[in-house]
Amino acid sequence: MASEDANRHTIVASSEESGQPVTSTLQQDGNGRDQNATTRQHNPGNRQNNLQRIQQRKQQMFNLPRMKKLLKLATYSACQVEECKCTSWKNAQPFAKPQKGETQQPVINFFDPCKMCSHTLESHITHLTSQPEEEINRLLGMAIDADNIFMSIHREEDIDTKKVYYYLYKLLRKCIMSMTKPVVEGPLGQPPFERPSIAKAVMNFVLHKFSHLSPREWQGMCDMAKMFLHCLNHWNFEAPSARRTTVNTEEAPAYKVNYTRWLVFCHVPAFCDSLTHHDTPLAFGKTLLQAVFRPVCRQLMDKCHSERDKIAPEKRLLVLTHFPKFLSMLDEEIYSDNSPIWNPDFKQAPPSHLQAALESKGHQARKAGEFEKVTVIPNEKDNFTTINICPGMKKLQEKRLNAEGRPDAKKRKIDDNFEDLPDDTIAEIVASINDTDYMSGSDAVFPPNVPRDETAKMEESKKIIEFHVVGNSLTRPVSKQTMLWLIGLQDVFSHQLPKTPKEYITQLVFDPKHKTLALIKDGRPIGGICFCMFPSQGFTEIVFCAVTSHEQVKGYGTHLMNMLKDYHIKNNILHFLTFADDFAIGYFRKQGFSNDIKLPKSVYNGYIKYYVSAMLMHCELNARIVYTEFTAVIRKQKEIVKKLIHQKQQEIPKVHPGLTCFKEGVRGIPIESIPGIHETGWKSSSQTRTRGVTKGMQGSETLDPSLETADSLYNSLHGVLNGVKKHSAAWPFLKPVDKNDVPDYYDHIKYPMDLKTMYDRLNTKYYVTKKLFIADMMRIFTNCRLYNSPGTEYYRCANALEKCFQKRMKEAGLWDK
Repeated sequence: MASEDANRHTIVASSEESGQPVTSTLQQDGNGRDQNATTRQHNPGNRQNNLQRIQQRKQQMFNLPRMKKLLKLATYSACQVEECKCTSWKNAQPFAKPQKGETQQPVINFFDPCKMCSHTLESHITHLTSQPEEEINRLLGMAIDADNIFMSIHREEDIDTKKVYYYLYKLLRKCIMSMTKPVVEGPLGQPPFERPSIAKAVMNFVLHKFSHLSPREWQGMCDMAKMFLHCLNHWNFEAPSARRTTVNTEEAPAYKVNYTRWLVFCHVPAFCDSLTHHDTPLAFGKTLLQAVFRPVCRQLMDKCHSERDKIAPEKRLLVLTHFPKFLSMLDEEIYSDNSPIWNPDFKQAPPSHLQAALESKGHQARKAGEFEKVTVIPNEKDNFTTINICPGMKKLQEKRLNAEGRPDAKKRKIDDNFEDLPDDTIAEIVASINDTDYMSGSDAVFPPNVPRDETAKMEESKKIIEFHVVGNSLTRPVSKQTMLWLIGLQDVFSHQLPKTPKEYITQLVFDPKHKTLALIKDGRPIGGICFCMFPSQGFTEIVFCAVTSHEQVKGYGTHLMNMLKDYHIKNNILHFLTFADDFAIGYFRKQGFSNDIKLPKSVYNGYIKYYVSAMLMHCELNARIVYTEFTAVIRKQKEIVKKLIHQKQQEIPKVHPGLTCFKEGVRGIPIESIPGIHETGWKSSSQTRTRGVTKGMQGSETLDPSLETADSLYNSLHGVLNGVKKHSAAWPFLKPVDKNDVPDYYDHIKYPMDLKTMYDRLNTKYYVTKKLFIADMMRIFTNCRLYNSPGTEYYRCANALEKCFQKRMKEAGLWDK
């Protein structure tokens, strides 16, 4: 380590130009392995202070002249002279510590020789002189992080922790030298390491145990769950050597691996932002939580009691009385072998008050001209029939942020000037078309084609076929029936996919990470879809899809895919990816797949398996659709529209003769001059210029304006948006929330909105009415108040910006509330 010591002396000499030497920050926060470990285990205040100090130190270095930055980077740069093997410049001059009160002046220049290779300092940095300032600052940040880690190595007493620090130090040195981004590779793997994660399991526990509580009590449980996860995320775990007396020999290796992962991916990156940081509750799962939960809870409650005077009076009852009971109940579930909270497929309906709120919100969001759920009584045998006639087009556009960028988005200006039809009328129509003898129009002569999956759905209703999601497991016992089905599925895939090696098929079908949706007939599998889910990435890879040859052309393949889509929607995964060969491309296109990949490559690259001579295809699911009932719903909608047209035709008593004016040389006539056009309910553009937004609502709004009116609306909205953007409180809402900065934001906010997205929508003429503009702006403020607490700066910014928005709208004459 002699050469490293000399290197450190050089660093200190160059760093004191700013008046603040490099200090260890990793250890100042404490690893909790000394006599005061209990009192320093959880101290986010110290962590925040250290992080701020590091950022200030880096900013000071970034503000230095470029020459001094290069001097700093020389100690991490290999000599560029041909055939020289020196890996870093080291000062040949002896380092003399300055006397107290004296200021050491830098004595290093570009012509000083290297202690190791005798070449000048300039020869070590020739490759850096052409690099842009941004790249130099990135390398400089890595160098400062390497300094801090190196000094922590000398202060650290635990051997295992010291090895991890040294590995990260060497990694940063190597990346600075090669000018690459540091990536941890090797047997540690990449987060998340287990499924479900700790955060997911704790929220599963809240749903499982407290769904019956009142809204206020439910919120209290959620707050305690978040408090525990927050503490765990900032906790400094004990080194494996400190747990040898309390952990048995079987659990020790697993804890050592998890402790190493925690240091590499969570603890050190919290201070060294050159490394990618992951939150502990999102990166780890059952194994780590079972290893640390009880000692963490014990030390946490000791700390709470010892510092009870520092706890706010309104939170003292929650922390000292209710929180221990919460942790005790959580303890039972964490260490229970049969607890559902560790089930990766855990699914439970939200509490009744949340469900009611969601349903009420959905009902209030219904727009004029949209049909929702209609309940009719067709006969005495069936109590009711519920038909989802038409989901809202406007809400669908809000959910899919990319929709407005497509060419057909501009055409979807739905004419809402007619009020909803009475429920009695819709019920009557539904009852009439449910009659088995009912046929209308051309269907009476040419019956419609039966949907592809109709036969499969009928057989399923008669219990002729069944569908099961099956998979192998290394941690839980697998039933004999499941194993027989997996063997049968492997046989089906091998026969139907002869070009795929049988060993490869066997490996994936029996891999615990893969599952298969099996089609069972007469007790044996006749088809299936093998898939691998990546919940953290939000997509699933379809690996194999096949139906045995003598059971094809019966709609089984379509129904299988629809079943798989519904299964994934329940598990909140809305994207499929697959590689299809020439024989399968046609099938996947019929199922909604295309080679237009909407997912960024960074989402799936490194996760899916690539195949030669195959096309990558993508399918995006719509969470509002029940795919197994989709064809029936579409057919029902078609029948209702045809019936409405037929009824309207019957209401027109007079049949007018055809137009003859064109035979006389007339090139065109006004639409309103066509005989009988007004009796059909048609109105001119001037008549439909205004409309009521919803039934019974006062006021009017431009729906189909002329070009001049459209330009006027655009200019007015553009002025309002510019004014809002320039407001001092607009900074949190200028662009979409970064998931890397706020990992759980999109778990709580399902319909995000920001000023940049509004600008994009405005430029694509999405805001054909001011109501759409107001709705998007108000969504920004609603989302902010939903995610943030009232006392936060973000909450105050939302209130201030909303007042500014309303003022701007009133000034533009666009606010009539």
